[in-house]
Amino acid sequence: MLNAIEQKKGKVRILDQSRLPHEILWIECRNWRDVAKCIKGLKIRGAPAIGIAAAMGVALGAQAAKARSARDLCQALGPVFEGLLATRPTAVNIKWAADRMKARLAGMALAPGGGSASAARETLWREAALIHEEDIRINRTIGQWGAQLISDGDVVLTHCNAGALATGGYGTATAAIFAAHEQGKKVHVIVDETRPVLQGARLTALEMKEAGIPMTLITDNSAGALLRKAEINLAIVGTDRTARNGDVANKIGTYSVAVLCKENRVPFYVAAPLSSIDFSMPSGDMIPIEERDPEEVASVAGKRIAPRGVNIRNMAFDVTPARYVTAIITELGVFRPGDIKKLSGGRRFSPERASYFLPGARCSSR
Repeated sequence: MLNAIEQKKGKVRILDQSRLPHEILWIECRNWRDVAKCIKGLKIRGAPAIGIAAAMGVALGAQAAKARSARDLCQALGPVFEGLLATRPTAVNIKWAADRMKARLAGMALAPGGGSASAARETLWREAALIHEEDIRINRTIGQWGAQLISDGDVVLTHCNAGALATGGYGTATAAIFAAHEQGKKVHVIVDETRPVLQGARLTALEMKEAGIPMTLITDNSAGALLRKAEINLAIVGTDRTARNGDVANKIGTYSVAVLCKENRVPFYVAAPLSSIDFSMPSGDMIPIEERDPEEVASVAGKRIAPRGVNIRNMAFDVTPARYVTAIITELGVFRPGDIKKLSGGRRFSPERASYFLPGARCSSR
């Protein structure tokens, strides 16, 4: 599987996903601004992946900051945190990762004398690496849970890319597909192209091909016809931010897929690691929706397809209300949307606090 990001000896390399599938090009980020530019320009995308990138960006910022103590670094990194948070407002993982790095640094700053700056820099690098490693483990656990929702011979619809390229590795929505495939189940994937920048056609299709999983690429507006003809058994998508009530913000077009699934009685699942659930957000109505450069809609592969001077609106995400979501797959289990708020204890979660969507189900990798 292709990796979205690498950290080696104090350096960060990001795979330029805007060049895929035609070219593999790595971007070496020398400072946090390079990382921010990659996030903003979709060189790296996907909520978990940009969270990891943000953590590494903080570590790069600390490496360059002039500071004698961890306490000094706390002050010096203020613009770094603000700059990274401003790159993409919808995905919660950037804030989650930045807050985790900030808390780690603040803990060191409480040491006598404010803590050593050099020790703090090393700690931030280790923390960024740990966030990366944890994400891969979490994704594999999500895959084990999600695979239980897929039967042998199922046809699965995806939207956008929630694979290894969108995460630290293995993916979230695709994790269930990869795990089912590894278990020997015959799975066929229907891949939405995902306009306007075609993450499905360029990235998910590439990942399925490399994994040897049968797939069919369709235009976004074909999904309803296939659902009506009962040619799809279930849909699984990722999420950039899920609210406490189970509302889901994901790539634009997700809401349409969810409504079509509900109309045609096809299960619609969301893969949501705890890091992508914003327990401070009561509902999806409060999730900020990023609007991007109109040129992404006006052009395809660098060639303009729309007349100049026309009005264009390019919303990057939409919100799917919880009533359209069959269940949410997390690293702690598969839950009904209404039970998501009970997971706010994270790793301290007790199974008695929420009902599993899969009664009696167990995950071998927990």
